[in-house]
Amino acid sequence: MRLLFIFFLLLSSAAFGQAGYQIDFVVKGWKDTTVNLGYYMGEGTYLKDTARVNSKGAFRFDGKLKLPQGVYFLVMNKTKLFDIVIGEQQQFRMETSADDPIRNMVVTGDVDNKIFFDNLRHNGERHQEAEPFIKILNDSTLTPDQKKEAREAFNRVNDKVVAYQNQLVDQHPKTVTARVLKAMRPIKSPELPKRADGKPDSSYLLKYYREHFFDDFDLADDALLRLPRPFYAEKIKEYLERLYAPQPDTIMRAIHLMVAKAKKNPETYKFLVWNCLYNYQNPEIMGLDAVYVRLYDEYFASGEMDYWIDKKLKQNVKTYADRLRLSLIGNTAPNLIMQDENLQPRSMYDIKKKYTVLFIFDPDCGHCRQETPKLVEFYNKNKVKLDVEVFAVSVDTSMKKMRDFIKEFKMTCITVNGPRTYVGHHQKLYDAETTPSLYVIDNKRKIIGKKLPVEKLEEFLTRYESFQKQGAPPSKTQ
Repeated sequence: MRLLFIFFLLLSSAAFGQAGYQIDFVVKGWKDTTVNLGYYMGEGTYLKDTARVNSKGAFRFDGKLKLPQGVYFLVMNKTKLFDIVIGEQQQFRMETSADDPIRNMVVTGDVDNKIFFDNLRHNGERHQEAEPFIKILNDSTLTPDQKKEAREAFNRVNDKVVAYQNQLVDQHPKTVTARVLKAMRPIKSPELPKRADGKPDSSYLLKYYREHFFDDFDLADDALLRLPRPFYAEKIKEYLERLYAPQPDTIMRAIHLMVAKAKKNPETYKFLVWNCLYNYQNPEIMGLDAVYVRLYDEYFASGEMDYWIDKKLKQNVKTYADRLRLSLIGNTAPNLIMQDENLQPRSMYDIKKKYTVLFIFDPDCGHCRQETPKLVEFYNKNKVKLDVEVFAVSVDTSMKKMRDFIKEFKMTCITVNGPRTYVGHHQKLYDAETTPSLYVIDNKRKIIGKKLPVEKLEEFLTRYESFQKQGAPPSKTQ
């Protein structure tokens, strides 16, 4: 009975020992120094553990809890030395030398790091093999025909690399190394089917890419968040920007498809939603700030992200979303009623032109002073041609500054003093944290454009009119 008790005690002790991580290193050439274990996350790097190297180059990283899987690195004196992988097995030993740690690395007790370093060495050897061909291919004095043999030879080397990595993936599919190599595989283009007229159906390709974009990339694998390159974020960006039209409804549907795959893992769910929110905080495509607002409403205001976000950060996201939602494309433009240079109330809704350009400026703002001459030129040229009026709002309390500004830039459009308002502060009605801020409003009082550079106004309105005739709104970069 006593022997049976000791046997179970030993089993439980062994199990407890395996609960965390213990990574032993020996690096010949290092001694009496400190080394850190770090990891990648998105575009950032973070330190996880610290160890002291003894006189024989030996040191250990250990902890009671397992490390999240992914690619980690050793760093000494703020210099990154080499990467390792942390997979399911987290009790192992690594021995190498300081002069060439990758070539001389010997791993005991962990298949993942063994194949990780085998792959690095194989890549290094193939790169040396390909160098003569790369030199020829980069020679601008040679013709394509003169490069033909080098290109074919280079492709053969590349095929060796692909074949070797595919073999690793097939033989060790659960390792971090294999999962990363698999995730980085390019999507194979299918053979295009024929249309009824016998021509290739090019529209099939887009549909195929959408359906198969994540075949080899597991959006629920948080190890893919911890890579030397922010590949997870790049994959999200490529999916949304290359495969879908830049329209809020379309983008949100695409995000929902990704969320369905990532939600199985709280870490990837959190990262994906936050990354999308960040991408649409200040989008390059006008009108896509609506995606930020909808992401906040669906995933933050609803409480979906409460498992990780703190109250202060959540409030900051809410404040920004609420500011954006004031003046989204397609919204009714709130009326502004303010005093002009003669202290007379002027209402933006009294404008009967086809288009109104709302220009919010600060007389002391250097950028405003650069943009205003362009606005005056646009107005003088297009007020009749495009049937447009400008409603310029000065954010400074000083009427003298506003009058001097009008005189200096020869402004003949409607100019009013923002603080002298009859309907509340303009910043409670429009997102205009920075100056100048510009909005384009149609005769139905709908916002059709925002945050455009002044020099793009004429082009935007011309294109807008063209698209209106075709029955579709334009898409325009900010």
